[in-house]
Amino acid sequence: MLPNDSLTGSGILSKENIISDYRLACESRQVSLLGRKDTMGGRSKFGIFGDGKEVAQIALSRTFRQGDFRSGYYRDQTIEAALGNLTWQQFFAQMYAHADLEHEPNTGGRSMNGHFSTRWLDEDGRWLDQTKLYNSVCDISSTAGQMPRAVGLAYASKLYRANKQLHGQTTFSRQGNEIVFATIGDASTSQGMFWEAMNAAGVLQIPLLTSVWDDGYGISVPIEYQTTKGSISKALAGMQRNEDEPGMEIFTVSGWDYPALIETYQKATRICREEQVPVLVHVTELTQPQGHSTSGSHERYKSKQRLNWEVERDCNLRFRDWILKNGYATDEELEQIEVESKEVAAQSRNNAWQAYRKDIDKEYLETIQLIQTAGKESQFADELSNVVHDLSKTYLPVRRDMVSSIRKTLRILGSEAEPVKSPLKAFLKNSLKENKARFNTHLYSETQDSPLNVEGIKPEYSENSPTVDGREIIRTYFNSLFERDPKVVAIGEDIGMIGDVNQGFAGLQEKYGELRITDTGIRETTIIGQGIGMAMRGLRPIVEIQYFDYIYYALSILTDDLASLRYRTAGGQKAPLIVRTRGHRLEGIWHSGSPMGTMLSSLRGMHVIVPRNFTQAAGFYNTLMKGDDPALIVEPLNSYRQKEVLPDNIAEICIPLGQPEILKEGNDVTIVTYGSMCRIVMEAASQLQSVGIDAEVIDVQTLLPFDVNSSIVESIKKTSRVIFADEDLPGSASAYMMQQVIEKQNAYRWLDSAPVTISAKDHRPPYGSDGDYFSKPNMDDIFETVYNIMHEAEPELYPELF
Repeated sequence: MLPNDSLTGSGILSKENIISDYRLACESRQVSLLGRKDTMGGRSKFGIFGDGKEVAQIALSRTFRQGDFRSGYYRDQTIEAALGNLTWQQFFAQMYAHADLEHEPNTGGRSMNGHFSTRWLDEDGRWLDQTKLYNSVCDISSTAGQMPRAVGLAYASKLYRANKQLHGQTTFSRQGNEIVFATIGDASTSQGMFWEAMNAAGVLQIPLLTSVWDDGYGISVPIEYQTTKGSISKALAGMQRNEDEPGMEIFTVSGWDYPALIETYQKATRICREEQVPVLVHVTELTQPQGHSTSGSHERYKSKQRLNWEVERDCNLRFRDWILKNGYATDEELEQIEVESKEVAAQSRNNAWQAYRKDIDKEYLETIQLIQTAGKESQFADELSNVVHDLSKTYLPVRRDMVSSIRKTLRILGSEAEPVKSPLKAFLKNSLKENKARFNTHLYSETQDSPLNVEGIKPEYSENSPTVDGREIIRTYFNSLFERDPKVVAIGEDIGMIGDVNQGFAGLQEKYGELRITDTGIRETTIIGQGIGMAMRGLRPIVEIQYFDYIYYALSILTDDLASLRYRTAGGQKAPLIVRTRGHRLEGIWHSGSPMGTMLSSLRGMHVIVPRNFTQAAGFYNTLMKGDDPALIVEPLNSYRQKEVLPDNIAEICIPLGQPEILKEGNDVTIVTYGSMCRIVMEAASQLQSVGIDAEVIDVQTLLPFDVNSSIVESIKKTSRVIFADEDLPGSASAYMMQQVIEKQNAYRWLDSAPVTISAKDHRPPYGSDGDYFSKPNMDDIFETVYNIMHEAEPELYPELF
């Protein structure tokens, strides 16, 4: 422990601050204890708490300034309370999943407890002034998942400081003076995302301050099974900076040592903020008084010696002893604080519970009354009485129970007269509408800035419009984009010096500088994280995954963090990041480039764009830049050297999302496809025309959203036959398109032949032209599939081929 007078006289260790800190530590501990009781008593589904970390988190919060960011994890309740971002009533409201932003502003009841966020957006979805907020990015449960975006948040500070063109963005940064506080449990440092983030931070030299809360366990697994040398600070020692080499600064401090913690965080944040150097604070000898979570007891895997050790090192008890030893308060004064803390926690809990149950109990009584009233007028009185009886026996009924009971009642009533059922139907309709708003909204932007509101601007051509390679189209577009908007930043492997592997950025780094077009290491996870963090801070990043197959490295971050961000904050946060990659028709097991089904299943919350050429791609980039949603754009790999006419208005064209384009009109069969398959299908359609089969070819253009105006069914009404063609695996994107059209658009009504999908073989395609031909759909496959459908319909006109 540091001497008592090491920080006295500075105002940091004033008696007032010390007593205030102790009060907060006591309150936080009490809400953790009550939270566990509420879960065990059935009031909440799950509980995970920050008990044992209170003092270290208080020390951290002392150095947190307006405009800074927390990218943490689900034990940070004391930090959030210290910053004024969280009341204890809100803490309990989140435990109860109170789906009301007035009571639970972090996630609107959508995330389990301990998932905190600052609302950055106003009611219209527009940015608030982040420099006036103690910013907290909404937590995710996936271990170490907070680290990649922490790199991006800190990297944004570097850009805001170094790029003078951004100094006017005063609502997002004070010229890069903000630092990012990442927090993580010691066991989660075993994850690759943590190591990748630490390496990236050291390379980039960014103001990222990472605190590792080390309590010696990852659930039941002790530290010696987790980390080399049993210490993350020792394991990372090779990254420690020195006089000759940049790197990170590393501190180690005991989690129960209040003055040492205060001093350590003062030093760490000063280095991080002023020098923009990454810092690791390894907080050791922490405890978990209640174990990992409410899922089990730590007595099962901790020895009596370890449990006694944890009691002796409980940070709150050690803090209390230090206060008494140094004369900052008497035992009686501290006892009074402890009593008051229990009262504050209990009152917050009761207020939260009453607020949560108020509307639910009202709906419960209304449900009972509606069913009882129906029973008085129905021949099924006994059955309805049983429904009421079952509902009344339900312990702490929730909306699910009421809605389910109403549905069951309507099933029982069956053919009863409408007046008996009308009140029940009205209640059910209203309840479903209200619960849709509570639980099913904000997956995508619902604001005026939604990219779905962007109107189309068609390409314009003149006699002087040149015919160039596709790569020149996209390079010309990017040049115009970077010229007009200083907030646009691009990062990725090989994107700078050589202008990306297909030359879409050729010469642009030299023109706009390394700060705006930046090469990265081979680290897809933190490339995405870097982009997420920048987008969260008002920049408009385009991040590149060099080839589509490599996106699997970053899929966890894309699905857990980016795609779900707006949803899990109930519209409170956004990150309009564009992920650029290239795929389709590339040969080889690891370069086949078409895992669209995986994207469709994983990236709801992002737009998935599949342009067939680079004029289309430019139009989609423009549309997305005018909107505020994240998106994935898969550029067609085999089109970089195919010729296109460069539009005169390449900088202005916009293509609306979710609006398919008819590439060829026809009357016999509809072929629905996208991306590079468009060229192959069009070639097949030409061959089919020569044998008298008139195919209509439709390019869907975007898979998320898909045909928002239900236009494809209009083609099927005309042709009565449909094929869905793509190069993904069977049952993936082609099946998705079929479901969207046949089921959602009710196209089955107009079919005279069974709908057909054309897709790749079950395996990844082997290398070489033959491997591609025999693994992925080709022109011959398309021709023969269409011909066989027509043969089935008119065998005399179209005799069997073979």
